[in-house]
Amino acid sequence: MLAFADEKLRAAKLLVEGGAWGDASSRAYYAAFHAVSAALLSRNETYSRHGQVLGAFNRRFIHPGFFPPEFTALLTRLFENRQSGDYDVLPGVTEDEARQDIVDAQRIIEAIRQFLAGHV
Repeated sequence: MLAFADEKLRAAKLLVEGGAWGDASSRAYYAAFHAVSAALLSRNETYSRHGQVLGAFNRRFIHPGFFPPEFTALLTRLFENRQSGDYDVLPGVTEDEARQDIVDAQRIIEAIRQFLAGHV
């Protein structure tokens, strides 16, 4: 699943350079989402809804202290920007927001990659 995360992150970087900021934010969210799903899968947990995935990640990994609490806020903002980028009628994601989403998604992915390398 981290391969999916890496693929989505590469796409986000290409999209932001092409000026497709909403789409870049969407891909950044999915990059982080696939990394979070990989962490849950390492505990034999899978979920079908985004809210379930994010809630389970908080319960299994944030609350016990494996990852910093700020990841909850980052994931929430990534999700909100994904919603805006995918569904808003008017452009809602700025270039700066899209670039920050990529940075934050990359941070989450790398933290999960390091965690999985030491805990699987």
